[in-house]
Amino acid sequence: MEAGALAPRDVITHRRVLNIALPIVISNATVPILGAVDTGVVGQIGLAAPVGAVGLGAIILSAIYWVFGFLRMGTTGLTAQAAGHGDEAEVAALLTRGLTIAMIAGLLVVGLQLPLFLAAFEVAPGTPEVEALARSYMAIRIWSAPAAIAVYAITGWLIALERTRAVLALQFAMNGINIVLDLWFVLGLDWGVQGVAIATFIAECTGAALGLWFCRAAFAGPAWRDWARVFDRARWVRMARLNSDILIRSLLLEAMFVSFMFVGAGRGDVTLAANQVLLHFLMITSYGLDGFAFSAEALVGRATGARQREVLRRGALLSTGWAFATSALVTVVFALTGPQIVDLMVKAPEVQQAARIYLPYVVVLPLIACAAFMLDGIFIGATRSRDMRNMMAVSFLVYVAAVLLLLPLYGNHGLWAALMIAFAARAVTLGLRYPALERAAS
Repeated sequence: MEAGALAPRDVITHRRVLNIALPIVISNATVPILGAVDTGVVGQIGLAAPVGAVGLGAIILSAIYWVFGFLRMGTTGLTAQAAGHGDEAEVAALLTRGLTIAMIAGLLVVGLQLPLFLAAFEVAPGTPEVEALARSYMAIRIWSAPAAIAVYAITGWLIALERTRAVLALQFAMNGINIVLDLWFVLGLDWGVQGVAIATFIAECTGAALGLWFCRAAFAGPAWRDWARVFDRARWVRMARLNSDILIRSLLLEAMFVSFMFVGAGRGDVTLAANQVLLHFLMITSYGLDGFAFSAEALVGRATGARQREVLRRGALLSTGWAFATSALVTVVFALTGPQIVDLMVKAPEVQQAARIYLPYVVVLPLIACAAFMLDGIFIGATRSRDMRNMMAVSFLVYVAAVLLLLPLYGNHGLWAALMIAFAARAVTLGLRYPALERAAS
């Protein structure tokens, strides 16, 4: 590992925050490009079923892999704290632990693929033709599950050490390989849906290999294979508790968004479509804020490990300040171009009209959601996962109560208001726990 790379650094500047955040923002911008290329390439076949199959298969596998997103967050918090404490051996051991969990999880997903696919198609059924093609797509891609999940651990480890340029390079490489192979396999070799799956399989495996190369400094010393440390029971228990708390928090958050769509579906097809279009605005917001949340994770985690309370506060404040500035910019962009964005995303006049009615909610939502995004990052860095879990549970109950109260009175306006209230509740509840986080750091 580079000399001094793990020494506690107590000088946090705007430049340092941006050096961490901007590569993540750029990396996130490549994600929708890959999805568009996948759809566009398969669309050249000229049939509807392959497009639907790739979309359905990708959504199902993304949902399965998303369950293991806790590995990225937990690895970041623990590694940043070990780095702040100057414990190089633990930093290397954490990479091995994360990769071990990824391998076990990936092999479980591969082994349980049949019941997982069966359950997925019960929840999200398609026509027999679409399901058959989707199964063939997923049957190929599922074999890269260990690699895909390992990328979570590798990414979290690199973010903790503020090496987000490596994360950007990793994302660019994976997406670039995927796009080139998509074009070759589908348009050149006429492999159809299977070609898209093989391209993604190769890209994910290559991404994991490249990620390990970026982490090569950790493998230069013996600590990564110090099995007594790697499999130390107390450290595994701590990691398990942290990851289980983050998983519960994430499941509650996902339940909130899924219920939002289901309740919206009860208001009719037009309302459902309008809500789906507008949720993409929230996705764009998250892409813009993720970089600053990751910056907070790394800086707060390092300061927590070094027991530097003032440094922790400065890292949290500077990251959050940039996030609010970004949210304000996104709000202005949405206010000026929101109708045009809606028209690009959907062509049905009735859906366009409905989306314009509810557009003001997503225009102001970045400002409301910013604090929740950033506090999540701060609490991940401090590994205060129990607070994250408990405050998410409170916020979910607030959301449910708001839906029950506002939906009958205001319809879909009430549903959007309930979502905004839920984001505000997450910010307020976590904000109330922030003083305890600072006290624990000192």
